[in-house]
Amino acid sequence: MQQIQDVVEFLEPRMSVRPEVAIILGSGLGAFAEKIDEATSIPYADIPHFQKPSVEGHNGHVIFGKVNGVPVAVLQGRWHFYEGHSMNSVVLPTRALAALGAHTLFLTNAAGGVNLSYKPCDLMVIEDHINFMGDNPLTGKDSVAFGPRFPDMSEPYCKECVVAIEASAERLQIPVQKGVYVGLRGPTYETPAEVRMLRTLGGDAVGMSTVPEAIAARHLGVRVVGISCITNMAAGIEKRTLDHAEVQEAAAQMTDQLSRLIMDALPAISTSAGARSGNPLKR
Repeated sequence: MQQIQDVVEFLEPRMSVRPEVAIILGSGLGAFAEKIDEATSIPYADIPHFQKPSVEGHNGHVIFGKVNGVPVAVLQGRWHFYEGHSMNSVVLPTRALAALGAHTLFLTNAAGGVNLSYKPCDLMVIEDHINFMGDNPLTGKDSVAFGPRFPDMSEPYCKECVVAIEASAERLQIPVQKGVYVGLRGPTYETPAEVRMLRTLGGDAVGMSTVPEAIAARHLGVRVVGISCITNMAAGIEKRTLDHAEVQEAAAQMTDQLSRLIMDALPAISTSAGARSGNPLKR
């Protein structure tokens, strides 16, 4: 709680807007930040308790401004559990931006396609997730300060937001999939046998992020919406090896479509939230 307070006290006087929606950009998707109006950019290195991402494709800035008229805070990259950080550290930005006013968290990521009907460069709206990370950001006695001991997760991703994204996708003629995201700890890519298992269990895409932030946000009563950029098919589906540079390149190619979709959907997503957030940290 003290770390969150430190972050809030540092960022609050430097914000150009009070954010309604927080957006976290995954690997290779940082160029979305160019779409922000009235932007104020702050390096992670300047923010108390923020970590500098060690993975290429994560630039490490928080940017306050407006996207299509909606006040936002955009995290240009994230740090991950597999980098050796604790779960509490991974979700610190989520909790801090919720404390600064965000009622909705918009998560993006680069992911591998598990569903055999998917193809590289598909966009998948996340309907649900499976936590295979071997940990949970709510573990420990301190989490009760942010919400109930046993929070409900029957709707981890906001159904209203999914509808808003689908409406925008239809209007913009951008094809989208809907599916289940599986979060694994990493940093290795999955084996072909693991991918077959995930498909059997109902997974459609797999990655190494998103799940902790979604759990922490829902614990606070903050709505969550997520989109996975299917940058490649998961191991064993195609006869090729996986490489992070190729993932970044594919994600960069998808940034334009993703940006257009987010920009179009944001006003409906923000308006539909109203004042329903139960966030105990909101100032």
